Amino acid sequence: MRIISSVVEMQEYVLAAREHGRSIAFVPTMGFLHQGHMSLLNAGRQNCDLLVLSIFVNPIQFGQGEDFDSYPRDLSRDAKLAETTGVDIIFAPTAEQMYPQGYATTIHIDKLTENLCGATRPSHFDGVTTVVTKLFNIVQPQLAYFGMKDFQQLAVIQQMVRDLNMPIDIVGMPIVREADGLAMSSRNNYLTPELRQQGLALVDSIRSVIAQAKNGERTAAELIEIVRQRITQEVDAKIDYIQICHDQTLQDMTTIDEHAVLLLAVRFGATRLIDNHYLLKAL
Repeated sequence: MRIISSVVEMQEYVLAAREHGRSIAFVPTMGFLHQGHMSLLNAGRQNCDLLVLSIFVNPIQFGQGEDFDSYPRDLSRDAKLAETTGVDIIFAPTAEQMYPQGYATTIHIDKLTENLCGATRPSHFDGVTTVVTKLFNIVQPQLAYFGMKDFQQLAVIQQMVRDLNMPIDIVGMPIVREADGLAMSSRNNYLTPELRQQGLALVDSIRSVIAQAKNGERTAAELIEIVRQRITQEVDAKIDYIQICHDQTLQDMTTIDEHAVLLLAVRFGATRLIDNHYLLKAL
């Protein structure tokens, strides 16, 4: 396994690999790997000749007052974990490599970025789509793997790839959960034991509304209220959003069907957790 920090070196490596007919699977991350990331790497390892992992905490997707400076970073730890999955290359560029002096280009996706996280983090998805486009251009993968925990991000990336005719298959992978049901996230490391226990309100409320939907409830507002009542029982919970959206348009639904996804973003103390689930599928 090699660790490459230079954009030019990374490009030279993958161009040579493709000239020799080798296929490339790519998993872009911000590091501090957990089992959710490992599931993406394992899938990529099974489907391509070369497996590339990027680790880059992208400054332009963080808003003012967000956790860019405190976001967990440990390249040595991540490298040891990556090696166990058969990663061939870790691409770990600096911000100066990705955004050199004079950089002036942004990728923006309309509509899908306006609801949910985009409503409260207005510059976030411009940062995501810009960095992912750059990473795709550098790594030149045929397959790229993203977790469905970031449901809106996955939808936005899929739209971008279609719109810009990028020759890349985007593979969405299921959420990986802790034994207690909490969706795995690098930000879980911020939680105190007490806040982590409160965070289980997310998965509790998902289970409750899935049960109500199974019993015939189809009114989105009623299901959202069940979630709201459960989460507000936690003293340190501050709701960012609770919404039920169509899985393709990400627009709010009034009556649920097989396309309905419950999407949650809640702060427990200073830590913002997200989760989601289709309402007519078992958790």
